[in-house]
Amino acid sequence: MRVLGVNAVFHDPAAAVVVDGTTAAAAEEERFNRRKHGKRPVPFSAWELPEQAIRWCLERAGLDAADVDAVAYSYAPELVRQEGEGQDPGWEDLRTTYARRAPRFLASAVPGLDAADFRFVPHHVAHAASAGLAAPFGAEGVREGNGANGGRDCAVLVVDGRGESGSYLAGAYRNGKLDILADQPLPHSLGLMYEDLTQHLGFLRSSDEYKVMALASYGTPRFVGPLRERVRTTEKGGFIAEPGDWSRWAPPRPPGREMTSQHADLAASVQRRLEEVLLELAGWLYERTGQRRLAMAGGIALNCVANTRIAAETPFSRVWVQPAAGDAGTALGAALHHAAEAGEHVAPMPGADLGRSWEEDEIAELLREAAVPFERPDDIAEAVADALAADRMVAWFQGRAEFGPRALGRRSLLAHPGRLGNVDRLNAVKGRERFRPVAPMVRGERAGEVFSRGPLPSPYMLFVHDVAPAWRDRIPAVVHVDGTARIQTVDSEAEPLLGRLLERFEARTGLPVVINTSLNTAGRPMVDSPRDVLECFGATPIDLLAIGPFAVRRSGRPGGGVYGR
Repeated sequence: MRVLGVNAVFHDPAAAVVVDGTTAAAAEEERFNRRKHGKRPVPFSAWELPEQAIRWCLERAGLDAADVDAVAYSYAPELVRQEGEGQDPGWEDLRTTYARRAPRFLASAVPGLDAADFRFVPHHVAHAASAGLAAPFGAEGVREGNGANGGRDCAVLVVDGRGESGSYLAGAYRNGKLDILADQPLPHSLGLMYEDLTQHLGFLRSSDEYKVMALASYGTPRFVGPLRERVRTTEKGGFIAEPGDWSRWAPPRPPGREMTSQHADLAASVQRRLEEVLLELAGWLYERTGQRRLAMAGGIALNCVANTRIAAETPFSRVWVQPAAGDAGTALGAALHHAAEAGEHVAPMPGADLGRSWEEDEIAELLREAAVPFERPDDIAEAVADALAADRMVAWFQGRAEFGPRALGRRSLLAHPGRLGNVDRLNAVKGRERFRPVAPMVRGERAGEVFSRGPLPSPYMLFVHDVAPAWRDRIPAVVHVDGTARIQTVDSEAEPLLGRLLERFEARTGLPVVINTSLNTAGRPMVDSPRDVLECFGATPIDLLAIGPFAVRRSGRPGGGVYGR
């Protein structure tokens, strides 16, 4: 069966294709149209169809639109309830009408899809499938006595801003089927609470929540007491969230204005209470299911500080978080859910590298067309290790693009972790706030020596780890103010080029770590195509672009001859 999954409801429009239960491709529309989170300066931008992503995913899977057996759309308009939601009924009518007409819009945008069976998948069910059906659970489940479904049965937790009429789902997958054990109707929502706080602190809601998490490390959670009275769990596995007006604790901050200690303390307080509530919800779910593995999705699952506490402080032996945990991931989840409902054996997600790539000859031709001098080193990993050891900034463009918000060594900006000044240097290049940390990429076999507390391996940057005291002065650029780092471990067998780069860098510096941050500038999506990365390289003081096997150097930097000119 060939299933196209589509998200085009709130934000992060995306598409995915699943063929015979195997994920073939997944991509966010922002990587094509260059509008971050699919947002335009008009009210209805959240309903943008991922037309370009759909076409590319079908092409990657070797399909025409007419070959698609089913389209799975990650929103079920029949589940929308307006009474008690705290939403504008007129706005909900528009959203629901759009969703109901999605089959017509898709058939018009991508001719041939009208022949496919169209299915609405509830939003949180799609989130759940993107985690529980995609998780790489297997052999360890059999060892723990859970042989059903190849050992892949697991608990699943979905927490976000909202779906049709709810904000949360807790359940379990058994033999590929979802058993929903608890949900939470609106208006109570941990995700909307965090979004409101994000906006109150002067950031962009439904976009900049990760900035609040970073800011929280600078504050003291002195307001958590009254928050515990207003944000609390219930006996049935749900919660109450009625935090009220944030101004009682800190004044609203207009965008661009100075951040105060009050703002940091408010961020720390809400972050702490969020963690506490999630721990209680996860504990309730463990008691109800007895499952040892937990899969998570929803926008709140991108909160790596909370994820780490769940992994460390609950009885679950393994916690896996969908790397595209936000709404983009529901495109994949909807497709996986429908495939499983149709009786397909659904394979685990092969990795986060599900997007576009270019062959060597295509890259070389594009570089020649752009009249960009370039060379082909004997080993691009060696050339980049040399540049990083010399404290150069490197744009790293390799292989298939990542699906989800994290740069994972496909579309990354790399730098030396031993130079503390590189934090300000990188944040200046990217146009980011100075309080935001940058992340380390580390050789998997050395990660346990350098980092502790968080789960290992950690290939998707979805947990935080304590930096070992002996390493904090050696890699100061990747150590956050609280002594932690959000790491990406690299398996050299699965990622030989990245592994070789880290190995060569360590041979030169003694450090098995490099800085890895997303290759983009403020307000722009991560680069996706060679054209995107050339524009970014041309507009910033990045020293070296490593694109496929080729090196493009900033004018005036040493590096050898010119290839292909």
